[in-house]
Amino acid sequence: MGGAAGQTTKDRGDAAEDAALAHLRRHGLSLVQRNFRTPGRGGGEVDLIMREPDGTLVFVEVRQRASQRQGGAGASVTGVKQRRIVFAARHFLLRLGSEPACRFDVVLIEGTPPRIEWLRAAFDAPAAF
Repeated sequence: MGGAAGQTTKDRGDAAEDAALAHLRRHGLSLVQRNFRTPGRGGGEVDLIMREPDGTLVFVEVRQRASQRQGGAGASVTGVKQRRIVFAARHFLLRLGSEPACRFDVVLIEGTPPRIEWLRAAFDAPAAF
């Protein structure tokens, strides 16, 4: 279960989220919440919920892979994963009582040394969102 230098999968995931958060903050976004999860089994999770200076709420999925094998980090954001992120985003928005402009971004972290790629509006929620 351990990886490079004895790191666990959780350690590597946390480090990837930290790197993504720092990258987004350097680009002017502010953190609203980290690791938002819906209650119960089979729900969804959003790694980072950020806010653009214009008020747009950004739901961010962070994906990290050591290499491009099997399609790399981007290929791991499947349709099922997208639906779970959208489900969690809907749940989060219900708590707000208002619905600001929103989008779904993906931050890919790949290779050694790690390269960060920020995909703005990487996917859309269904029209019923």
